[in-house]
Amino acid sequence: MALPTLDPNAPEFTRRYVNLADPRLGAEAIATSDDFFAPMSRMLNPEPAVFIPGKYDDHGKWMDGWESRRKRVAGYDWCIVKLARAGIVKGFDIDTSHFTGNYPPAASIEACRLADGQTPDASTPWTEIVPSRGLQGNSHHYVEVDAPDAFTHLRVNIYPDGGIARLRVYGQPLVDWTHADRSALIDLASMENGAYIVGTNNQHFGLASTLLMPGRGVNMGDGWETRRRREPGNDWCIVALAHPGVIKRVVVDTAHFKGNFPDRCALQAAHVTGGTDSSLITQSMFWPTLLDEQKLQMDHEHTFEAALAALGPVTHVRFNIFPDGGVSRLRLFGQIA
Repeated sequence: MALPTLDPNAPEFTRRYVNLADPRLGAEAIATSDDFFAPMSRMLNPEPAVFIPGKYDDHGKWMDGWESRRKRVAGYDWCIVKLARAGIVKGFDIDTSHFTGNYPPAASIEACRLADGQTPDASTPWTEIVPSRGLQGNSHHYVEVDAPDAFTHLRVNIYPDGGIARLRVYGQPLVDWTHADRSALIDLASMENGAYIVGTNNQHFGLASTLLMPGRGVNMGDGWETRRRREPGNDWCIVALAHPGVIKRVVVDTAHFKGNFPDRCALQAAHVTGGTDSSLITQSMFWPTLLDEQKLQMDHEHTFEAALAALGPVTHVRFNIFPDGGVSRLRLFGQIA
């Protein structure tokens, strides 16, 4: 896996929410009008798109993305994506990296919500959530969305043809907690359950949101890693839990981080009502301690239970690392309140 592309100009939603089009979570491209030059599935690859000079296949120049042939009739091309989870979409990254003379001049996105097991057909009603907009070659196009409904499928339309390197669909999974077992331990920091990153002071080498991904990291690029700190203090990030709950077990996984893991970590937590996400950053410095500073080891899964303070139900956790470094995953297992 290549290192993530940390675009300093990317909007906040790209760092806060899960990519609902991530195939590692179960998303897939299921239908297209045409993918002659490059398969639709490649558009969802989690790694940043690459360009390999001189690489060709049976259909022509190998491109890292979805690419249709040159259209010689009226109409436009499209691709249908099944999201990993039903979710409320917050924004998109329509990425045309490395597509220069072959990118679509414009694109739009429609969405629908279907029951489990259903797939879109000719009678499916679609809702346009991104009206047609112009695209540029070799560029990230960030589009914020204000759509309160949850969706399960997207239809990406390109006018009239061409290639998209990557499609990222940032959003919050829809989880029905109505019948959840309140005695069971649930990972309340899981992106799959709806947790997200409120803020962080630094994510130079790896996104803090990666901490909330499922599974263990596959390499050092698959985790949150800050720059080397050259001044006093420590690095931190704030997690909004998927549901208020009582934290019973914490797992801090430094998988693949060896010469750059944090020396120590600690957790603070609070039950927050009111305010905004941005206002939490200052408040979080004064939250009560959930876990006192604990020594960490390289490339190791650390589990903490007995050392956790009894704070009752909390909604947010501040994860402090001392002084800096990289962590692959953070698990906060608790009983929902």
